[in-house]
Amino acid sequence: MTWEITLMFCVLLVTVVLFVFEIFPVDKIAFLIIVSLTLLGLVKPKEAISGFSNSATIAVLALMILAIALEENGVIGWLASSMGRIKGLPLYVMAPVFMFVTAGISAFISTTAVVIVFIKIVNQLSEKYNVSQSKLLLPISFAGILGGSCTLMGTSTNLIVNSVATDLGAEKLGFFEFSMLGLIFLGISIVYLTLTLRWLPWGKSKTLDDDYHLNNYVTNVHINADSNLVGKTIQESFLFENPEVSLLKLTRDNKVHNSPGKYITFKANDELLLMCDLKNLARINESENLSLNEKKYFAPIQRIEPNDTQTEQKESEVDTRIFVELLMLPGAQYLGKTLGGLRNLMMQDILPIAIKKRKTLTNLKDRLVRSSMNKLVLKVGDRLLLETSKEKLETLNKIENVILLQEFDNVSSNSKYKRYFSLGVLLLVIGLAASGALSIMVSALTGVCILLLTNNLDLTTVYKKVNWQIFFLLAGMIPLGVAMHNTGADAFISEKLLGFLFDQPGYVVMGTLFFSTMILSAVISNNATAIIMTPIAMAVAQGMQLDYKPFILAVMFAANFSFFTPVGYQTNTLIYSMGNYRFSHFLGIGGILSLILALVATFLLTNML
Repeated sequence: MTWEITLMFCVLLVTVVLFVFEIFPVDKIAFLIIVSLTLLGLVKPKEAISGFSNSATIAVLALMILAIALEENGVIGWLASSMGRIKGLPLYVMAPVFMFVTAGISAFISTTAVVIVFIKIVNQLSEKYNVSQSKLLLPISFAGILGGSCTLMGTSTNLIVNSVATDLGAEKLGFFEFSMLGLIFLGISIVYLTLTLRWLPWGKSKTLDDDYHLNNYVTNVHINADSNLVGKTIQESFLFENPEVSLLKLTRDNKVHNSPGKYITFKANDELLLMCDLKNLARINESENLSLNEKKYFAPIQRIEPNDTQTEQKESEVDTRIFVELLMLPGAQYLGKTLGGLRNLMMQDILPIAIKKRKTLTNLKDRLVRSSMNKLVLKVGDRLLLETSKEKLETLNKIENVILLQEFDNVSSNSKYKRYFSLGVLLLVIGLAASGALSIMVSALTGVCILLLTNNLDLTTVYKKVNWQIFFLLAGMIPLGVAMHNTGADAFISEKLLGFLFDQPGYVVMGTLFFSTMILSAVISNNATAIIMTPIAMAVAQGMQLDYKPFILAVMFAANFSFFTPVGYQTNTLIYSMGNYRFSHFLGIGGILSLILALVATFLLTNML
């Protein structure tokens, strides 16, 4: 083993560790890879930045922009809107329908964008009709991944594998060349997931009061005239020194001060909004002579049906204080912020109350953050509880890359012209790519250009909503594959594999490759896995003098089919805490599904050898 290969393995090891422990965001890891490979001399400077001009990277960017246009113009919501009509069906009929529709749309549109829309739909069904979110979200997420695996443009992983393989000398894959295999995997998965619904949690619908224990922690108190607090500044009071008590708001003479400064002096009849547990509240009330405010401080959001125009106008005139939840998506402007930082950052009349951390491999329990002193930051999949007025809901709904989990049912404001035109452009892109008239990259760029020229897409929106993390991840990981080829690391690994697999049956060879790829995809990005494993798979095929195609497809499907951890795919991360799932649900239900698909794929792909 040469020193170049040793350096290459060191870079790979550091990359895997950074991904597993989420030490940095994926885009930072990508830049670190580019710089490291260049400084170590494993790639030339031109090769280091080749990912930014790679056809797969540009194609993924163009497809993300198309997905943004389809979402902005109401196409995705329109395609999924009919799902509300099946609310009366039995769960064992409703779930397969949801999975089939999600998979069908995800075959041509970004899986993450589609699943996000279905998260909103399921959340509304749960609120209105007591439909269990937990019985639907995991199957929907899995179905979206499976549907995206059915076509070449369905996922960025498919495009990356095809691009890397083509650069190494393989023939390009056709648009629908592996769709039959994908449909077989999808059909098996829908049947299996429907049968396993009984083992998913019922996820009894909780109000925000219950989920965040608001009645125990958020309290409105009144300062009596003879209170010990009168005449003291906030800095001089117990509120400034006690980390277990937070002063969220001060109301004086009908004027509200969010996050009041430490030099403000308390006066009689001030109203304070405190966050503390009942034990601290009892002690404070006894020593400081405060009065609990008996009136209801907040009101849950009342959903408004489209025909309740008069009710909507009447309620909008009342400044009702409400709690709402925001789900953090990749690229959200609040990612990396602490609760204290958010309270200083948020606009007037919007108050961050608590952060509900998503579960991770190192933190299996929900972590509820209420104190500004806590240094934990918001990450993708976390939920942020806000207290605000109904008038601010529209503002919150416009924040990029977050989902407002409780909101009014607004009538779609998208024009039918934009909706149908955008759908027509999507069909044109699919037709051009599927027929082979244009490559996926060129057809997707053509679709984006048409939408821009006809004012059906705004570049300002694109700049805000594109998931640049994925773009930079792809651009940073592609040089890693180049470096593996330059140093001979891929040939070294394949040589060792060939020695291990020598004289073994074809199904052992294919099964080993499939399982190895699937396990690696469980701990790092599926795109990163595809870039690492594709050269290895092709080197093994070349060493055994076999056709490349089955080996390429094995990497493609295995990189997508890592269902046994909630971090294997972005959509699983989003639904992890929302559905009240445990790690065991993914390890058990998802693990068995991964095993079944691996065995079926091994059998089918071996027959292609």
